[in-house]
Amino acid sequence: MAKNIKTRKDDYAQWYLDVIKAAQLADNSPVRGCMVVRPEGYAIWEAIQRDLDRRFKETGHINAYFPLLIPQSFLAKEAQHVEGFAMECALVTHTRLQKNPNGSGIQVDPSSKLEEPYVIRPTSETIIGHMYSQWIQSYRDLPVLINQWANVMRWEMRPRLFLRTSEFLWQEGHTAHETADEAQEETMRMLDVYASFVQETLAIPVVKGKKSEAEKFPGAVDTYTIEAMMQDGKALQAGTSHYLGQNFAKAFDIKFLGRDQKQNHVYTTSWGVSTRLIGAMIMAHSDDEGLVLPPNVAPIVVAIVPIFKSDEERATVTGFINQMLTQLVGADEVAAGDKRKSGDDIKSYFFDKQTNQRIVVDLRDTRPGDKQYHWEQRGVPFRIEVGPRDVASNAFVLKRRLDRSKNVGNLSQVSADWLRAQLADVHRAMFDKARAFRDDNIRTAKSYDEMKQILQEKGGFVRAYFEPSMDVEKRVKDETKATVRCIPFDQPSQAGTDIVTGQATKTQVLFAQAY
Repeated sequence: MAKNIKTRKDDYAQWYLDVIKAAQLADNSPVRGCMVVRPEGYAIWEAIQRDLDRRFKETGHINAYFPLLIPQSFLAKEAQHVEGFAMECALVTHTRLQKNPNGSGIQVDPSSKLEEPYVIRPTSETIIGHMYSQWIQSYRDLPVLINQWANVMRWEMRPRLFLRTSEFLWQEGHTAHETADEAQEETMRMLDVYASFVQETLAIPVVKGKKSEAEKFPGAVDTYTIEAMMQDGKALQAGTSHYLGQNFAKAFDIKFLGRDQKQNHVYTTSWGVSTRLIGAMIMAHSDDEGLVLPPNVAPIVVAIVPIFKSDEERATVTGFINQMLTQLVGADEVAAGDKRKSGDDIKSYFFDKQTNQRIVVDLRDTRPGDKQYHWEQRGVPFRIEVGPRDVASNAFVLKRRLDRSKNVGNLSQVSADWLRAQLADVHRAMFDKARAFRDDNIRTAKSYDEMKQILQEKGGFVRAYFEPSMDVEKRVKDETKATVRCIPFDQPSQAGTDIVTGQATKTQVLFAQAY
C-alpha cells in the first residue's frame, strides 16, 4: 500500500487528492478555487481534446473562438439564464491600475470605471447568440455548427481539483437550426457522441437520460445528460446537451428568412464537457496505489525499467531493450528518440505520433523499486522489466497497472500490434470492472423510507417511481442530499406509485448523491 496515499476506505476525499498529487497532475493555485494543471495532467486533457475534436468534426462541426469578456447586459436578456449564473459570475469593472498615491503598491484607477461591467465568461450562449444574429440571414445560412475550446469562470465556494474549480477548461458547442426537429436531433446526436467517447476512450459506463426541470441548464427547454458512478457510489455528471428551443434566439433576435419567405427565429442547442472528465476518470478507475489511466488517454503507455548492477550488465540489458524498441516503434524512431534531450535519463519514443503516446526507458541511477513505484503512481498502463537473466532467456516481465498482474513475455512476440492488443485488453477490462461496479450499485426503492435507507447505508444510484417536481425535489435534497440525476431513457411500460407523494406515475428516475 502506498504510504503517500490515504486508502479509499479510510478517507475517500483525501485519497482523491493524494492520487492527483502523487501523479503530479495538478496543484492548487494562489487564486482561491483555481488550479494549475501540470504537464502530466494537461497531456491527458490534450488526449481528450484530440479524440473529441475528431468526433465533432466527423459530425460536421468546426471550431471558432469568442471573447472572454461578455457585456453584463447580455446575460440579462435571457431571464432564466441570468438567474442561474448570477451568483457565480466574476465582473470586470475597471480598465486599469495606478500607483497608490501614498507610494505603497497599486490600486484601481477610479477614473477608469467602465460604463458597463463585463462578465468573465461563465458560458457563451449570450455572446455567441449575439454573433449568430449578425451572421444568419437566410435558411441557406443554416445549420451553423460551431464548437469552442476555451476556459470559463464560475466562482466556486467549495473547490476540488478537476471536479469543481472557479476556472476550468472545456469545450462548448453552439448550433443553430431551421427547425425544432433538426435542433432536437442535434441535441441527441451530441449526447450520443459524449456517451460513446466516455465509454470508448475513458472506459467509464454512463446512464443517458433527461434532466428534471429542477436540474436542467438555465434557459434550456430540455437538458440531457450522461451520468457516471464513482467508486464511492456518488454520481458525476460527465456531459450535458441542451435543447434551447427559441429561447436564446428570441432574446438575441436570431432570425432568418425562411423558405416561406417569412422571418423566423432559429432553434439552438448547446453542449459541453470539461476537465471535470479527468476527475471522473481518476475516481472511476484509480486504486489505493495511485492513478490508473485508461490506455486511450495515457500519455505514456509503457515504461521500460532496465535492471542491472554493472556496466557490463547495463550494456547487455540496454542492447536487448533497443531491439525491443525497434520492434515496437521502428528503427527510425529509436534513433530519433536517442537524440532527444533528456535531463533525467528517461528516454522517450513515440509509439503513436497521431496521439502523442510514448514509450519511455527509465535509465535513471536509482533503485529499480523506486522506478517501479514512480511509474505505478503515474498510472502508466504497462511496465516492462528487463534484467540480465531475462536477456539470457530472450524474455521480459510485463506488469499490468490495472490489476498489478505480471506475465513473462518473449522478445519474439513483441510488435506494435502486440502492444495495441495488450492496451485494448486493458481498456475492456477497465470498462467491464467499472460497469460491474455500477450495475451492482443500482438499486430499486419502492418507498421513500427504503430509498433513504439505501442512500444512508449503501449509496449508489437508486431507481424509483417519481414524478419530478421542483418543490418535492428540494425536499428530497434537503433530507437526503440526493438529487434526481436523470430520467433514464429506458422507462418501464407499467405505471407505478411515486415514492414521495404516493401519486400514480409512469416515470422512473435515478436518485443519487453527486459531485
